[in-house]
Amino acid sequence: MISFPNAKINLGLHITAKRKDGYHDIESCMIPIPLNDALEMIVSTKKTTFESTGLEIPGNPKENLILKAYQLLKKDFPNLPHLNIHLHKNIPMGAGLGGGSADAAFALKLMNNLFDLILDDFFLEEYAAQLGSDCAFFIENMPKIARGRGELLEPVDLDLGGTHLVLINPGIHIGTKEAYAGVTPASPKVYLEEVLADRSRWKSELVNDFEASIFPNHPEIAGIKEKLYEHGAYYAAMSGSGSSVFGLFEEKPEGIDWDKGYFLFEEKL
Repeated sequence: MISFPNAKINLGLHITAKRKDGYHDIESCMIPIPLNDALEMIVSTKKTTFESTGLEIPGNPKENLILKAYQLLKKDFPNLPHLNIHLHKNIPMGAGLGGGSADAAFALKLMNNLFDLILDDFFLEEYAAQLGSDCAFFIENMPKIARGRGELLEPVDLDLGGTHLVLINPGIHIGTKEAYAGVTPASPKVYLEEVLADRSRWKSELVNDFEASIFPNHPEIAGIKEKLYEHGAYYAAMSGSGSSVFGLFEEKPEGIDWDKGYFLFEEKL
């Protein structure tokens, strides 16, 4: 059985508080986008294996979130058979696009279907939240306002149908420590749902708090955002903690000359 985990972008991202458990509370609107990995699971009679192709995944393969998702379910469903798992990685990593979280969430959904576990979305989100802060978003995989660590999700009435998305990743790795080092948590000055309802307010009020500290350290990323606005984006921002930057356009942009080596994705939503 195969599925296609997709990436996400953030419309606004506020860091609202530092938690006692070491995490931060956030507020953001997450939007799924049609940039996909490919995940295949086949029942095995021998042992559970994991392999990947495509973009190289750093770290120990045994620590991959997909395997952790399998192990998490196996605690409650000890009769789960072994699996041969293959991931073709296409979503850039450490890019603020949630690719690893999507892989984990889609692994849960795939196993739920493959083994007829009959777990509804509420329980799948509970499992997903144990794997990562924004994993739960990818269970229903629709526009949501995320709060708490990212696991408290509320539907939002937002339609980007017909919008042209341009996504640029310059290949700069932004570590979690660097991303949060320059952020001072604070309550949002605007009500996110109200800003989202008025597109004319997005450019000035739909803010990613990480940009204030990351842009001075990485002016190349700031330059991508500026270039997207120069070519007519009605909104542009860094996604998550970066380094990907996206632009939203009413019409398909033409003639944008990007530096070689950038990861570029264009799609009509």
